[in-house]
Formats: sequence, C-alpha cells, structure tokens
Amino acid sequence: MDAIIQVSNLSKSFKTQDVLKGVSLDIEQGEIYGLLGPSGSGKTTLIKLMIGLELPSSGSVTFKGSRLKAKKLYPSIGYMSQSDALYQDLTAKENLAFTASLYGLKKAQREQQIEKVMEMVDLLPHLNKPVHQFSGGMKRRLSLAIALLHDPEVLFLDEPTVGIDPVLRKEIWDGFRKLKEDGRTIIITTHVMDEAERCDRLGLLQHGEIISSDTPAAIKTQYGVGSIEEVFLKNGGVSVEN
Repeated sequence: MDAIIQVSNLSKSFKTQDVLKGVSLDIEQGEIYGLLGPSGSGKTTLIKLMIGLELPSSGSVTFKGSRLKAKKLYPSIGYMSQSDALYQDLTAKENLAFTASLYGLKKAQREQQIEKVMEMVDLLPHLNKPVHQFSGGMKRRLSLAIALLHDPEVLFLDEPTVGIDPVLRKEIWDGFRKLKEDGRTIIITTHVMDEAERCDRLGLLQHGEIISSDTPAAIKTQYGVGSIEEVFLKNGGVSVEN
C-alpha cells in the first residue's frame, strides 16, 4: 500500500519543553494506525501537527505526497479531539446539521448521513434531545458521529472511546473495521491495551519519541514479550492503561 501521510523528523517544543523529538512514520492508505503511549507522551500534539492545528518546530508532514496545507486537507478528513466541541443548548440533530452545512452537504444527503452516523454510535433515539441532557459518554459518541458525518477519507480520532462502555466500544470498533474495508484510513490515539491490539499497526510513543512502529504482533516479538504494556515497562517508561 502507498503512504497517505508521511511524517519526517517532526519535532515540537513549547518554550523549554520538548514534546516531540524527531518523529518519523508513514501511515498507509486504508489502515487503522494506532498511536499508543502514556499520558503526556505527545500523542495529541502529533495529531494536531498532522492536521495543521499546530506548526512544527522542525520537520515536515506530507499528505498524498504534497506538503501539508490545512485548508486543502480539511474537506478530506474527520477530526475528533479529546474535548467535546458541542453546542450544549442545541439538539444532537442541530449540532450535526450545523456541521453538515459547513461541509456543504445537500439536504437529502445531510438527512441520510445524520441517520447513518447516529445509528453507528447508537444515538439515533436521542437525535432530538438537547446535548446538555447527554451523559459524558453520549457526548463522546456524538463527537464521533460529527467526525464521520461528511464521509471523510481519513479520520483522526483522539481517544474517541473514553467514557464509553466496553460493549458499545466493541461495536464502534466494528464500525471502524467497516470503514477500513471501504478504503478509509483511521489514525487513532489511545492508552487502552485492547484497542491497541485491534489496530493494523502501532506507533509507540514514549517521552516524545517513537520507540517502535509495526504490527502489534511484530512489536511483541521484537521485544520478546507477551503484551504491548511490557514493551513500555521494558523501556523504563510509565505503563499504559489496561
């Protein structure tokens, strides 16, 4: 497969703090690529650099072989941040309709896509409920639905399943697999081990550096351990969450 995103020697510093240090990786079209690491390892910063929300201190990001230009990139991507950016006094449908209008979705397509993504995150019965009545987990699911709304080619999801129960989390991951089968590329950050095992490949971040980038099975073989968590412990870092 061809690389759809290439990160080359990417570094980011905030004043005296080096958050990322010379990160390089390729993300292939049509794969689920996981960024796994403890809190503070640089996962969110790396995502923001890959979509142009932050500028690197050094290094570069290319999308489909061209230097990253955020304005041209946005119609092709869906982005879900760690914090929910929702209008609390609007209904779920109104939040979705507003986002759909920003992407220029026509009315018929808009209605179809709203129903499709709300069904995927198991929120269709709550379509007309004000967001301030949603639980934290429901808000996360609505944020995911918004990221999926315009049927993006690439999804950037920053810990999308935080606060979601295990059964629904599995269903959402089944949805990710279907998106992958349709040719979509998904970049997902997590610190949850069972999610890491579901990724096609993993980039393991520790102290702002990629310590490994390969399939979960290959990484475990490389370090001679039985779990990804043991890889972090073997490198003297903070363990990730089970």
